[in-house]
Amino acid sequence: MIRTRLFTLLLMCCCSATAQQTVQQLRETAISFQRQADYSNTMMVLSKALEIEPTNLTLLKDVALTYYLSGDYKRAAERILPLTDREDADVQVFQIAGNIFKAADEFKQCDKVYKKGLKKFDASGALFAEYGDLLWTQEKPAEAIAQWEAGINVDPSHSGNYYHAAKFYFAAADKARSLVYGEVFVNLESYSVRTAEIKTLLLESYKRVFMPGDKKQFFIKPTTPFEIKFMEVMNKQSTLSMRGITPESLLIIRSRFILDWFNDVGGKYPFKLFDHLQYLLREGMFAAYNQWLFGPVADAGAYQNWTRTHEDEYLLFSNFQRNKLFKMPSGQHYF
Repeated sequence: MIRTRLFTLLLMCCCSATAQQTVQQLRETAISFQRQADYSNTMMVLSKALEIEPTNLTLLKDVALTYYLSGDYKRAAERILPLTDREDADVQVFQIAGNIFKAADEFKQCDKVYKKGLKKFDASGALFAEYGDLLWTQEKPAEAIAQWEAGINVDPSHSGNYYHAAKFYFAAADKARSLVYGEVFVNLESYSVRTAEIKTLLLESYKRVFMPGDKKQFFIKPTTPFEIKFMEVMNKQSTLSMRGITPESLLIIRSRFILDWFNDVGGKYPFKLFDHLQYLLREGMFAAYNQWLFGPVADAGAYQNWTRTHEDEYLLFSNFQRNKLFKMPSGQHYF
């Protein structure tokens, strides 16, 4: 009797493991078809997997996403909306739902989805970033930047909110936040199309900071003590900009800024970005970092020449940059 029960239990476990393995294998096959934009085969394989596990959240998300990618927003919405009510709904459920309703121009439903998601995941930088983007497309800039700032505050290492905020403040002619948020972003997301975009913005932001006669410094009044001190220390370097803003002049300006910042208020305002720059300066990698940041957008040919004539410096920084993990800690949102 005992042997019979043990055999039955073992058989059930084996069947369960086999089914689970089958579902995993089917999903891998489906995703392979999805990447090739072969959506009919994707749906066929996902249907087979759902016959085994009809309530599997991952598979159901895949179905909704496949309909979305194929352009069938109606079916995608029908599949994703019930998932937002499930207890085990994750952040990705609300992201997919947001993308679906945004693509279908159903902005009211999209707004509801993001609010619902943020109520459940109030520390999700991804949802704050995407909700802010929705509000921006609806021409609600004040509400959009409020979401991005909130996202930076609760999830400081998520890059998306810095990306949107840096662009917002550059357009609003805010010098401090466009510089700080832009540079934080390129360290969090170092190699992407968006990185190249923000590098260009950073170079133009520095030109704006030292533009003669441009007295405007901040988008919002009153601003914070951190921003005021940032611009105060940065403006001390104005005489170094007399020959223009280039990667070479910015190397001197920014080196002096870091030295002056830590001699003045570095202890009062601990800030990971500035700690990182100080480390690069101390380790002899700041010149290469500065070239990586501004060289390609200022003069691609000159940058390539610099990497050839400073090969050791370039390789040292490049290896460091590709293997480092830059994260912003909580408690440093001085804005």
